[in-house]
Amino acid sequence: MLQQKTLKTKTYCYHCGDDLPQNLYFYDDKQFCCLGCKGVYQILSDHNLDSYYAYNDIPGQSQKVQSKHFEYLDEPEIAAKLVDYKDEKITTITLYIPAIHCSSCIWLLENLHKINSGVAQSRIDFLKKQVAITFKNEQTSLRSVVETLVSIGYEPLISSQDVVKKQQADFSERSLVAKIAVAGFCFGNVMLLSFPEYFGLSDLEQQFKSFFGWLNLAFAIPVVFYCGKDYFSSAYQNLKKGVLNLDFPLALGIAVMFIRSLVEIISNSGAGFVDTLCGLVFFLLIGKWMQQRTYHHLSFERDYRSYFPVAVTLINDGKEKPVPLNELSIGNRMLIRSNEIIPADAILLKGEAEIDFSFVTGESLPVKKTLGEVVYAGGRQLLGAIELEVVKPVSQSYLTRLWNNEAFFADKNRIKTFSDTASKYFSIFLLLIAIGSAAFWMLYDGNITKAIAAFTAVLIIACPCALALSTPFTLAAVLSIFDKNKFYLKSTAVVEELARIDTFVFDKTGTITNPEAAGFKFEGNITEEEKQLLSDLARNSGHPLSRELVKLLNISKVHPVDEYVEKIGRGISGRINGNEVKLGSSAFIGLPLINSPMNSSVHVMINNQYLGYFTFQQQWREGFKDLTFKLSKQADLHLLSGDQDHDKQILIPFFPRAQQMQFAQTPQNKLDYIRNLQNSGKKVLMFGDGLNDAGALRQSNLGVAVTDNINNFSPDCDAILDGAAFHKIPQFIQQAKDAVKVIHISFVISLIYNTLGLYFAVQGLLSPLIAAILMPISTVTIILFTSIAARLYARKNKLL
Repeated sequence: MLQQKTLKTKTYCYHCGDDLPQNLYFYDDKQFCCLGCKGVYQILSDHNLDSYYAYNDIPGQSQKVQSKHFEYLDEPEIAAKLVDYKDEKITTITLYIPAIHCSSCIWLLENLHKINSGVAQSRIDFLKKQVAITFKNEQTSLRSVVETLVSIGYEPLISSQDVVKKQQADFSERSLVAKIAVAGFCFGNVMLLSFPEYFGLSDLEQQFKSFFGWLNLAFAIPVVFYCGKDYFSSAYQNLKKGVLNLDFPLALGIAVMFIRSLVEIISNSGAGFVDTLCGLVFFLLIGKWMQQRTYHHLSFERDYRSYFPVAVTLINDGKEKPVPLNELSIGNRMLIRSNEIIPADAILLKGEAEIDFSFVTGESLPVKKTLGEVVYAGGRQLLGAIELEVVKPVSQSYLTRLWNNEAFFADKNRIKTFSDTASKYFSIFLLLIAIGSAAFWMLYDGNITKAIAAFTAVLIIACPCALALSTPFTLAAVLSIFDKNKFYLKSTAVVEELARIDTFVFDKTGTITNPEAAGFKFEGNITEEEKQLLSDLARNSGHPLSRELVKLLNISKVHPVDEYVEKIGRGISGRINGNEVKLGSSAFIGLPLINSPMNSSVHVMINNQYLGYFTFQQQWREGFKDLTFKLSKQADLHLLSGDQDHDKQILIPFFPRAQQMQFAQTPQNKLDYIRNLQNSGKKVLMFGDGLNDAGALRQSNLGVAVTDNINNFSPDCDAILDGAAFHKIPQFIQQAKDAVKVIHISFVISLIYNTLGLYFAVQGLLSPLIAAILMPISTVTIILFTSIAARLYARKNKLL
């Protein structure tokens, strides 16, 4: 076992598991891919926490990029908005940490006090990827705690929209679980007290009959008035709107069972239907919990604040000071460092600006800005630090106005589910049978007691418990299957809507393109020795284009690199075997702008001699060709891109109709295009990834955000799709359609049970024993059938 572990460290970084570069970093006879990973190991080793590596083979995350600007956390006003509790001695804060992914993470974060003695305790919520930290104010600070987390590879995500607080504020799930617990407790006890009634009471036990009845009635009161009150409230609210939803027959059934049980127990004329009542509410609440199941570690409802930082660095009299974002005002001079977001429209005063606006406009190429030019909010600075003067406050910036556009956030029509449609007709049919049965016995026999018995029996036995459970259990099973395949839905209702889609609209940049893949071709003259120099240089960079270039050249490392320099977003340089080698943009290598194709940007210079440039074309995501081929058989495909049309010819095989490929689209153009499709009767699903897609995602029947990191920012959407599962879209759609089939079949099964029960009910012969048998049998049948059938279809669709 030890030999196997040693062999593995020769190939992979001991901390994060990444492939090792030629220039290794060593510590304690361990090999690391970068100084970041080595630094984390040193910290853990120095604090006797290297047991961290015993829990998983590759427990850590890559530490090649780390953010270290947390000065703003020293500002009391900013810190006060983030902490959960603070007094003279301690402070408690809940932080969202995307890097939490395994048992090693839990173990290390719970031992945080061994690294920072000021930490009193730390508790982990693994599913939500949150850590609740309590620290001592006299010994440490909020900034120190956060920097400790960063130093060991667990940088918290702190944004202006505090998603952690938003999740904590939602207590609905906790309340529902409490109701399930109460209903389950009461159901179990009522069943125990009802067994003597089922099997007959002896003379000795007859004296307890009334006592057991009153006990059952006592258990029924919290079930009806606490656990089941939401069904009455929902039915009443919908009746006021003239809508018959599924909660109406459920509430009616619960009320009739309780009233009839109350009358029978008080009059000592029967045992009532308390067992059926408690069982019904218990299973309904479980179904409701299944239907509300979602992913608490993901945020589907986002706004621009989750994209912006909490604070911005201002420059005043030559001094830098972080201030809260909401205090940023016109005339302020702000410092934006490399890879930071520009939070407000501003004029460039100092520095070289190359801005990535892809998240706002969809255009993949960075935009250079000159001194005195306006830089709009939402762009990410790619080069070094720049200074800007604010010309509009955050609330009035281009990005904020874009996000707050009313057209982007018109209310979506509520997704219509099968149970919503069926419940309307079911309720009417149920009432007709109940009234008809009562009328028959009144006219035929003149027996009011039997008429009432028949009327209440129909409402009890035909209470659509199985129908109410078929949809949530089927869709919850599908939700679990999608989860395993990295497709995360906002709610179970999205599954049914997915099955109805007949038109698919794709964004281009970041959605159908693979951000980490590019096809290279060299334009110019270059020798094998010069290729060797380029390969040796590119190996030192973690940039995706550098990695792809190394793969293309496919040459083993020969020479070490001295004086290596990397300018983020510009290029790399170094001295190799006595040669000065530069690789990057034309500006980086020191030449004026070179006429080359738009997608050519990697230029080569060796010993001050320009050799040419590499052209590269964006590659499509895995399986994109097969995906479009399968989807085009059953639906229309459209492309909406904020990018220019330089890839139009390449995309024609995927989108044969040229008029269904639209380029240089503004966010409003995209929204209008989706709306026009819907006006023509189409059910539209939109795939997007950036803020420029927010309006289209919101307007479409279903909006799916595609991302290569589900913890990164994604716009308001109905589902989040991990880029690694992009090729499985046809399988997800087929699974959704199969799920609807299962719901229809389970509806038929529930009707069979109801028909059988109605045979007894219309005659007024329904006994507590028959009700107690039919209800759980039908419920268990539906739960088993839906769960098993959904998984069988998943195997057929190769999702399990």
